[in-house]
Amino acid sequence: MSDIVASAPGKFIVLGEHAVVYGKPAVALAVDRRFTCRVRRSSRPNVNGRPFERGVHLHLDTIIGRNSCPPVSLETESEIPSGSGLGSSAAMSSAFSAAVRALCGRELDEREIAVDAFEAEYAAQGRASPMDASASTHGGGVVVNGPRGDRPLWSISKNSNTWDVSETDVPEMTFVVGYTGIKAPTGPQVEKVRKYRAKSRFAAEILDEIGQTALEGIGALDCNDVEGLGRLMTHDHKLLSILGVSCKELNKLVNAAERHSYGAKLTGSGGGGSMVALTDDPEAVCKAIALRGGQPFVVRTGEEGVRVSEILQ
Repeated sequence: MSDIVASAPGKFIVLGEHAVVYGKPAVALAVDRRFTCRVRRSSRPNVNGRPFERGVHLHLDTIIGRNSCPPVSLETESEIPSGSGLGSSAAMSSAFSAAVRALCGRELDEREIAVDAFEAEYAAQGRASPMDASASTHGGGVVVNGPRGDRPLWSISKNSNTWDVSETDVPEMTFVVGYTGIKAPTGPQVEKVRKYRAKSRFAAEILDEIGQTALEGIGALDCNDVEGLGRLMTHDHKLLSILGVSCKELNKLVNAAERHSYGAKLTGSGGGGSMVALTDDPEAVCKAIALRGGQPFVVRTGEEGVRVSEILQ
């Protein structure tokens, strides 16, 4: 009997959150904080020593169902704060999918793992894009619905939307994440935007502009234009604020970081969670964020995607 250990990285969205749900461009970078799953066959399915509950563990239940997985015991360990906007649920889903596939002797196909993780996110949140799942599975830099000619990874469709996922090189850049300490589940924020979009053409236009900003940001990344990317990040934050997904705590941290960075913005679904700043002076940004009550940390980008190992008992 053996245990399977799998881990996947968290991520942050450089540009394009919320708009990507509706098929617009976005770009995300994997970071050096990981979620680890350890699974073994078990007569009584459990999660961290507690009984598995289908209604509680929606992400895990979706992946178990998609893979006809036998009962397992699951232990988890995370370096990614939950509800921080850094993709903890996608990293968990990618790692768990890889682990149960390995446990069942199935091929570790990146696209299938990404689809598993996306379907788990969709089931738990009610609406999602495959960006987080793709970034956690593949690692590095991931572009969704970018320009034609990018290096394609896979396409994923759901209902009336199709997302084309490609990889992109990640220039050497320094980012500081500032966590508000407010856990902000993705689902309610996504639903808030959906309702706003359904009743307001203005909201739909803002989402279009967020997508266009992301498209320009992909070009800035390709050219290693740090100043241009920073300006687009700041503009994107203003658009997301107009959309109603920022909050006073995020705005406080963004404003503090802007003095020492090329640009700063919320990252993820908003409502709390984290912001991210692109900077050459991470020490000054960390200090500014901490003085405003945030929890800062420097992240390394270009992180490896999902990985699996077997431990013999």
